Amino acid sequence: MDRLQEKYVKEVCPELTKKFGYKNVMQLPKIDKVIINMGVGEAVGNPKALDAAVADLTLIAGQKPVVTRAKKSIATWKVRQGMAIGAKVTLRGVRMYQFLDKFMNIALPRVRDFHGVSAKAFDGRGNYSVGLKEQLIFPEIDYDKIDKVRGMNVVIVTTAKTDEEAKELLALMGMPFAA
Repeated sequence: MDRLQEKYVKEVCPELTKKFGYKNVMQLPKIDKVIINMGVGEAVGNPKALDAAVADLTLIAGQKPVVTRAKKSIATWKVRQGMAIGAKVTLRGVRMYQFLDKFMNIALPRVRDFHGVSAKAFDGRGNYSVGLKEQLIFPEIDYDKIDKVRGMNVVIVTTAKTDEEAKELLALMGMPFAA
């Protein structure tokens, strides 16, 4: 069992039960999956850029990403339907807990001028999204070997019914929310 998963079982579950008064263990909110998405707009003119992004995302997630393709053609941006324009990874289970542990305890504190993540980035259904400006905050990425700084979105999907429950879950798990 991963360190963060053990923390969820031993510390977070009893605290959530006490705060929200759940009658059943199945009512407890839990983290369902984590989706890491990296849009690579420059892949339209330079297909090699997508290979570098996929390599970075593979190192970060520990799992090979899926290449995402354009749904519609957009003439202004020279995008044709079916063109490869990004990459995404969906993490579940042990890999998800390992990534979240690394993300909350190692990567986020390495962000420049970091004061915590916004507590307003919930979607109304208990899911949390955070955008990152650079992949360099992850310890696996070697500064000398990257070709370009790329951003990414990290979406944490929970089974919580409300944003309040999801925020409490993530706060107890160790997410550094801004004051």
